[in-house]
Amino acid sequence: MTRGKIVFIDDEPDLCAAAADWLEASGFSIEVFTDPLEALQTIDAAKTECVVSDMRMPRLSGLDLLSRLQHRDPELPVVLLTGHGDVPLAVEAMQAGAYHFLEKPYDAEQLVSLLDNAVERRRLKREIERLRDEPADLEARLIGTSPAIGQIRRSVQHLAEIDVDVLITGETGTGKEVVARALHDFGRRRSAPFVAINCAAIPEAIFESEFFGHERGAFTGAASSRQGRIAFAAGGTVFLDEIESMPLGLQAKLLRVIQERVVEPVGANRQIPVDVRFIAATKVDLRAESEAGRFRSDLYFRLATIDLPLPPLRERVEDIPLLFAVFARRAAERHGLPLRELSAQMSFELQHQHWPGNVRELKSLAERTVIGFGVSALAPLARQSLPDLVAQFEAGMIAQALEQTDGATADAADLLGVPRRTLNEKIARYGLRGDRSPGEFPPG
Repeated sequence: MTRGKIVFIDDEPDLCAAAADWLEASGFSIEVFTDPLEALQTIDAAKTECVVSDMRMPRLSGLDLLSRLQHRDPELPVVLLTGHGDVPLAVEAMQAGAYHFLEKPYDAEQLVSLLDNAVERRRLKREIERLRDEPADLEARLIGTSPAIGQIRRSVQHLAEIDVDVLITGETGTGKEVVARALHDFGRRRSAPFVAINCAAIPEAIFESEFFGHERGAFTGAASSRQGRIAFAAGGTVFLDEIESMPLGLQAKLLRVIQERVVEPVGANRQIPVDVRFIAATKVDLRAESEAGRFRSDLYFRLATIDLPLPPLRERVEDIPLLFAVFARRAAERHGLPLRELSAQMSFELQHQHWPGNVRELKSLAERTVIGFGVSALAPLARQSLPDLVAQFEAGMIAQALEQTDGATADAADLLGVPRRTLNEKIARYGLRGDRSPGEFPPG
């Protein structure tokens, strides 16, 4: 799998050639066009993960191209290039739905970083849509057998039909948007829009226009009226991701909307009632941020009517083999590649990683493993003695055998090739029996 399928459009052949060389060398699959109309006729939106286009070209401008591509696929990220330093034009592009813009001459590394983010977003959106197409089963969304994820599923099931705002907290990669989407999809608002807004990705200069909309002529470049994202979500859910990144000056305006459920478009003298549910997400301690004066305390208390914390992956290690297997199966199906069974050794190694990127990092490793590049990604198991490692591995193997035999010690002993008495001693030593009933042993 490539780093991403990119279409690059610019009427300067030399610039196209240079971009193609650099992006291909960086691992992207690249297709270039010097004619925007030809590009528009050729682009397969289903197979394209990001489009990069010059803003000013003969026959078709970058803004016109953006408009036509959005009509075809609203979720396709489009990055626009401008050589004029034209801020109003760039603002217009962002308001029209551009993923980002860069000024020429652009920095090649900056473009690569931007494309990585765009491709990740594109793939994440597709995966979410894929999940939506699966049977309406909460366990297919929030995967795992640990008590922690079981509690999250129960909370989501309970809160989905209750029209209350929710604050989801958790480290990067713990699945905050997945949980937010489940709250929406399993509630009464499921047939209305789910509008996800990354508060860290919207420039402060266009924040009000993006959130609340604007009237024609409200500012330079506002050639027509535009509905804001909150009004667009009427009847549905607004998901405010990375809420901690919102500037303090804008938090008061958001607080007013949340409290009064009305928006006032920029340049308008009227208020528009909005029927939406707000779900916010953060990777930091918002209470501590509010106490330090970096986040409005009134907004924090308003958002945190219900605080739903998500556990990091390292606190639900028993879910790791199952998550890895599910992600690997999906990757194998997507790429048409064979799927190998997860070995006990790799299962053990997976459960003893730190996983700073949490479920997102595990999913990435599963896909790389299916493709054939995953094993080296596991960090060495350092700072543990050999006897400790052997004991941990042995405990994992025994737990897996007990799981496969529904807790039948005699059958597990046969499976492992050890005497039953020896197995019972090891079960007692590792505390594997405890108060568990058959079937409750963690996978090895």
